[in-house]
Amino acid sequence: MTDQRKQVLVFRELPPDQLARLQEVHDVTVANPLRRDQLAAFDAALPRVQGMIGSSQLIDEALLQRAPRLEAISSISVGVDNYSIPALRARRIVLCHTPGVLTETTADTIFALIMATSRRLVELANLVRDGRWTGNIGDDLFGWDVHGKTLGILGFGRIGQALARRAALGFGMPVLYHSRRPVDVPVLSGYAHYTARDELLERSDIVAVVLPLTDETRGLMGSREFALMKPGAIFINGARGAIVQEPVLLDALDVGTLRAAGLDVFATEPLPLSSPLRTHPRVTCFPHIGSATHETRQAMAEMATTNLLLALAGKPPLAAYPLD
Repeated sequence: MTDQRKQVLVFRELPPDQLARLQEVHDVTVANPLRRDQLAAFDAALPRVQGMIGSSQLIDEALLQRAPRLEAISSISVGVDNYSIPALRARRIVLCHTPGVLTETTADTIFALIMATSRRLVELANLVRDGRWTGNIGDDLFGWDVHGKTLGILGFGRIGQALARRAALGFGMPVLYHSRRPVDVPVLSGYAHYTARDELLERSDIVAVVLPLTDETRGLMGSREFALMKPGAIFINGARGAIVQEPVLLDALDVGTLRAAGLDVFATEPLPLSSPLRTHPRVTCFPHIGSATHETRQAMAEMATTNLLLALAGKPPLAAYPLD
């Protein structure tokens, strides 16, 4: 009987139970190239590898050329902006990802960012932590209500819809959304309304970005877009940092009319110490924690592992990114 074991490269650490699933069927090398002590092992594995699984690593055409036997990549993520789609398409390499399992958790995080930014929660918590709370706070430290405010959502896929449910059904927020086309979501009928992007920016009290990073969305939020937002509006980014022109965002905060920003993602991650976003008094920063719960990361790892096992067996994975 022909040995069906293949060479698998794990380039971002997996939970032990999922690593064991791979090791039972295939020969596995664990090497995270983001760790200096594992980079050499990662490079050495590429020429023989047939399957890869991981996240947060740029897999471009140059890297793919160093992996001539590669058949499938399983990304522990929904977004696939770290992968060279044209090169994968040309090689007919299967690209798997993990949509669905992180939808609710990511929507929770984005709404938490809305709450934290609107009510100035981090700023006020630090007031107590630093021993500066010496009496009743004055109106210079008041936040702003979330309930009743209009939320504009750029992007209306799974996460955008989950965010709209929280806003409209939980907090009584009118919801506007913009996507390529109107989306029929029965539970949101009468609560979430499709509108043109410019109108959404002009009418929304809070604008949240949940778009994928593509050639069309890279740098989408620039001078014109921030200028359209109403005075006192709040901007939230829970998608990808490169969608926002960060110097322009800073300008909108400093000399424009933008009240505050809440960011879970940045153009460069981790956020450099030199970035003015890190200490800006009207910016609430999270360290890219959209899906960072024990339950969700475990579910993502399970789905990604299943995807890779199926793809290497020549079977349809649970979720393959369309390359056609």
